[in-house]
Amino acid sequence: MSVKSRFEHGVLVISLQGELDHHAVEKMRSEIETQLAQSHYQGLVMSFRNIDFMDSSGLGLILGRLRTVSQHGGQMALCEVGPSLKKLFEMSGLLKVLPVYEAEDVAVQAVRGA
Repeated sequence: MSVKSRFEHGVLVISLQGELDHHAVEKMRSEIETQLAQSHYQGLVMSFRNIDFMDSSGLGLILGRLRTVSQHGGQMALCEVGPSLKKLFEMSGLLKVLPVYEAEDVAVQAVRGA
């Protein structure tokens, strides 16, 4: 599992890769929270383009970052979600609280303009 991050127009963009399970989530949570704490950001975009597998701990990771970003006054969005993850997001109700975009650049623009 790896986490790549960069800033684009004041938005922290996190690109996840590999399997997002309970073994990987703790390290990822720490890395993302450190990035958020050390920056002045307008929002957060999480890309799932390279996620091979995700369990319920991944949902917790997403919802926890939503809480952090919301408390900071920012917006959050998800992008590049494959069909199997999208189904998991639908079943969990995540899509009712977070928008999902096909492309990363569209998600960044949406978060900036929100």
